[in-house]
Amino acid sequence: MPYDPILKQPLSSFSVRPNLADYDEARQSFSWDAVSRELPWFDAEHINIAHVAIDAHLGTLREHKLAMIWEGKTGETEEYTFADLARLSNRFANALTVALGARPGDRVFFFLDRIPEIYVGILGALKAGCVIGPLFSAFGPDAVRDRLQDSEARVLVTSPALLRKVESILPELPALEKIVLVDRDGDGEATKGGVAWEHLMAGASDHFEIVRTHREDRAIMHYTSGTTGKSKGAVHVHNAIVGHYATAKLVLDLRDDDVYWCTADPGWVTGTSYGIFGPWSNGVTQAIYEGGFSSSHWYSFIERHKVTVWYTAPTAIRMLMKSGEELPRKYDLGSLRHTCSVGEPLNPEAVVWGQEVLGLPFHDNWWQTETGAMMIANYAVQEIRPGSMGRPFPGITAGIIDDEGNEVAPGVEGNLAVRPGWPSMFRAYWKKEALYDKCFKNGWYISGDRASMDADGFFWFVGRADDVINTAGHLVGPFEVESVLIEHPAVSEAGVIGKPDQLAMEVIKAFVSLKDGYEPSEELRRDIHRFVKKRLSTAASPREIEFIDSLPKTRSGKIMRRLLKAKELGLPLGDTSTLED
Repeated sequence: MPYDPILKQPLSSFSVRPNLADYDEARQSFSWDAVSRELPWFDAEHINIAHVAIDAHLGTLREHKLAMIWEGKTGETEEYTFADLARLSNRFANALTVALGARPGDRVFFFLDRIPEIYVGILGALKAGCVIGPLFSAFGPDAVRDRLQDSEARVLVTSPALLRKVESILPELPALEKIVLVDRDGDGEATKGGVAWEHLMAGASDHFEIVRTHREDRAIMHYTSGTTGKSKGAVHVHNAIVGHYATAKLVLDLRDDDVYWCTADPGWVTGTSYGIFGPWSNGVTQAIYEGGFSSSHWYSFIERHKVTVWYTAPTAIRMLMKSGEELPRKYDLGSLRHTCSVGEPLNPEAVVWGQEVLGLPFHDNWWQTETGAMMIANYAVQEIRPGSMGRPFPGITAGIIDDEGNEVAPGVEGNLAVRPGWPSMFRAYWKKEALYDKCFKNGWYISGDRASMDADGFFWFVGRADDVINTAGHLVGPFEVESVLIEHPAVSEAGVIGKPDQLAMEVIKAFVSLKDGYEPSEELRRDIHRFVKKRLSTAASPREIEFIDSLPKTRSGKIMRRLLKAKELGLPLGDTSTLED
């Protein structure tokens, strides 16, 4: 532990007592059943995420409270109360069920920028009992096709501009029956290839009887990358809201008078669990910014909207650090009282920088698409050990286990694992039962991360156990990138690895062998880069491309990414007995 701990503050130093005031006591007394009783169930077995997040506040002092302060990328702002979101999501639920014929269980996917309609649409689809699937708006056509094809989505909500981006893949989606187009830009093409959002909403009723979904009914599908195949759909159920609510309350320390900003896009699990469900189930006002990263704009956004709780990503924090210590001093950031980070390990320098420059340390936490909610965290009331992901949430049992499923001693590296049974745990990989079953062993969920635990119960991230690349918080499966690379007319074979990077944690490096008749060149390198970027996304496009004569393979033909990485980093090659001659 190279950095000194940031010591626990006495309760008397907090202007308002933290929601989690005593970690050890909370671990002794915590009960998921007790948390569940704080939420508005229809009956003992039926609950709906959208009802908990929005409609439960109707008839209370929160009904006309601001739920969302939205700022567009060009500076325009819109405000929505909980009553507004209830009414608008009711309209979309009616539009889905009456005009579009959607039924409970149907997959409704959203391929939109961070605009109010994606929040309204997600809530409305959940009210209708549909299963929502948010997609990152930077995805290219291949990434969108794979997810819509696998999920058999019946409805896609997108914009004219994004539809044009992916229209080539539409013939490959036989299950897709309806496309809803949100035409905020007013380019007049909202009815080409789909039905206009504005038309649907104008003809829909403000009143809707929310489907009384069972706690185990499917609610959300988030696709996550793998090493040997296409992305897989992690399925979550309505009962997950219990985890969203509890962790937002105790880790993010959200309370009624907060203005909260989560910088994650709804296309990623953080942007739904903690950009929609967690904060709104706690009745908190959210500030949402449509645009991308800009140090000065982010600081001014906090100042302008008086953000009190801020949840962001390590790469963004490192980019803020890069912009210098003088820039934040130009803004009034005094509204901030709690800052948190997730998506990749937060380096200790960033924790200390937050303390020294912003007056607040960033509280790192760990969880995954599959866990649905925070599993391990640093809490407002506890000391922070910079570089540690913290300690398990009160209702969570986490451990470090060996490959046989046995717990190891403190300080020993092993597999980071969690005892199953928490409310937000994924219930399936869509249509991949055997793959799902492989995630569990000896009474543990095996996360795929390597870590260690110290004698005081603080967990420390080591790395991935597989080849999945974490680049700026985006998990990218090498197989998906390799598959697109070899579709380029010049590429014969491709192998992809994650290469350490100071800013993004890892960047993607591709090793490419060319077909006969092609020669390496900078022009070809740029063309391959553009090819992948267009088909998948910017995040999945290789930062570096190295041309090599042939790739190391086993005798069965499997590309040895391990050897590519070892050679790149100057590490021992290990056992090469299975390599082809």
